[in-house]
Amino acid sequence: MITLDTKLNAALNTQVANWSLLYTKLHRYHWYVTGPHFFTLHEKFEELYNEAAEVVDEMAERLLTIGGKPVASLKEYLEVATLQENLQEQSAQKMVESLIGDYQQLRAELKEIIHLADDENEPAIEDYAVGLINAVDKHIWMLNAYLG
Repeated sequence: MITLDTKLNAALNTQVANWSLLYTKLHRYHWYVTGPHFFTLHEKFEELYNEAAEVVDEMAERLLTIGGKPVASLKEYLEVATLQENLQEQSAQKMVESLIGDYQQLRAELKEIIHLADDENEPAIEDYAVGLINAVDKHIWMLNAYLG
């Protein structure tokens, strides 16, 4: 079992915060997307925010399982997250570009979690991070394909 002051605990909490922020950002995009691709993106953003909610729950429960304490308030999310809120109105293209950047950042941080989990002998976390990278890679590919 890891201790609460490990790098892995902090990295997992960063992911809880990031995916929580991403959930909110995706919800915002879902509500505010306009233009000729509204129906496609409206549905895709909903799919992605549902996935983000599942990731938050899984990550937080894993933290609790190993003796950690997940961040659990909006204030904590904003303090811990490495992703940035985006409160400005944007075109559909800018929304997608922003999400690609977010998913690329998540991917890099998940790769670090794999190394930390290996160092702390937490194979379940390592496997979970690998699975998330696979999903994130697909999102990056699909969002880039949307942009053409």
